[in-house]
Amino acid sequence: MTFTAKQIADFLRGEVIGDPNATVSSFSKIEEGKPETLTFLGNPKYTPYIYDTAADIVLVNNDFVPDKPVRATMIKVTNAYAALASLMSLVEQQKPVKEGVATVAFVSPSATVGEHIYLGEFAFIGEQTQIGNNCMIYPQVYVGDNVQVGDNCILYPGVKIYHDCVIGDNCIIHAGAVIGADGFGFSKEEEIYRKIPQIGNVIIEDDVEIGANTTIDRAVMGSTIIHRGVKLDNLIQIAHNCEVGENTVMAAQVGIAGSTKIEENCVLGGQVGIGGHITIGKNSQIGAQAGIISNTKEGSEVLGSPAIPVRDFFKSSVIFPKIPDMYRRLNAMEKELADLKKKLSENELENELENELENE
Repeated sequence: MTFTAKQIADFLRGEVIGDPNATVSSFSKIEEGKPETLTFLGNPKYTPYIYDTAADIVLVNNDFVPDKPVRATMIKVTNAYAALASLMSLVEQQKPVKEGVATVAFVSPSATVGEHIYLGEFAFIGEQTQIGNNCMIYPQVYVGDNVQVGDNCILYPGVKIYHDCVIGDNCIIHAGAVIGADGFGFSKEEEIYRKIPQIGNVIIEDDVEIGANTTIDRAVMGSTIIHRGVKLDNLIQIAHNCEVGENTVMAAQVGIAGSTKIEENCVLGGQVGIGGHITIGKNSQIGAQAGIISNTKEGSEVLGSPAIPVRDFFKSSVIFPKIPDMYRRLNAMEKELADLKKKLSENELENELENELENE
């Protein structure tokens, strides 16, 4: 579909700077802009590209003031990135919606399936399972027994949801994610590790998105809980009996050990590791590759492994490259000190000898 700058500005409640009749039919990155596409400028470091981009329309923030003429038509909005997301959502909604049950899909006779559902080839729906309305379940998805899946959910190819788990409304689970596998629970008896049955489940509340190949383990007893609005990247591991608070986001390769609680509105960077049985206070910011081994307070900003306050980490990082030189200087100072002590000792000995001679 083709849209004019005026139509886009009206939808976004923005202001057109340039040709209101400029048209676009697709999107492009600002540094790779193409004719008849729309792009955006959100990060100031990409500003130089706006003067040369071949894109015909650029979304910019209201406070953007160009240093020189811009060929493209600009649309000023409150938040260019958020505006782009709104436009992309609008375009996504125009795509045809898959619907219908494939002949080679399996639905248990005791399962309940809602209206307007898509069930792809070789998908499996277990006994006593309930699937809500308007769900899209792609090929080779496994949904075990006694599972509840809410309305408007998307389960991409290869998703596995084990028995007794609960998925809320408006959830998106990407390819290869596993929900409800056994937690890592073993009891050591002499030289043998004996498995502890994991008899709990996983509860995922509404509006949660889970990235590809992410795993969320079922609880030993009770529930592993992912609260409303959580967004998880790819390749994340959440262990048994964890609880992730509302609107928390995690980047790829985060690992969370068992029985840890992440409170609401936290941000975890890539490859963060969090030990078990601790609490991350709400509104915490955990920098990439941080290692957390103890509780953090509300609003903490930490970095490093073990993690320390961000300002302390940056102060320390300035010192890190200087440590070899500091070590050499320290060794030299220790040698000088030892030599000085030796000389002082020799002087004291000479003084003692002189005193003894005088006394004689």
